[in-house]
Amino acid sequence: MADLPHPLPAPLAELISIRFRALAEPTRIRILDALRDGPASVQELAAVVGTTPQNVSRHLATLVDAGILSRSRSGTAIIHAVRDPSVYEMCEQVCGSVHDRFAALAELTGPATPTHHPAHREA
Repeated sequence: MADLPHPLPAPLAELISIRFRALAEPTRIRILDALRDGPASVQELAAVVGTTPQNVSRHLATLVDAGILSRSRSGTAIIHAVRDPSVYEMCEQVCGSVHDRFAALAELTGPATPTHHPAHREA
């Protein structure tokens, strides 16, 4: 990992912010997860993610613009691939942290049980 200057210069902070904003959307996280299996077309990703090719294309453009993905042409298909695999390391750190917090919360609260709100009593 590169040594970053401290304090961060404003242009570098902006580039880092762009990367975080690109990752701050659940569909994009799911697209990145699907690309762990290798490069894929818009149609393949739409099928895996469960949304329209138009929606996937919009999210892919954001990830390409942020430098996270690359795109190439294969015949008539546009193929997307992870350009910067370090994004998976960052996702693993965040995912591990979220998992740990969820596990700690579940331990504190116990299993979820249905509750009856007084306003919803049956007559």
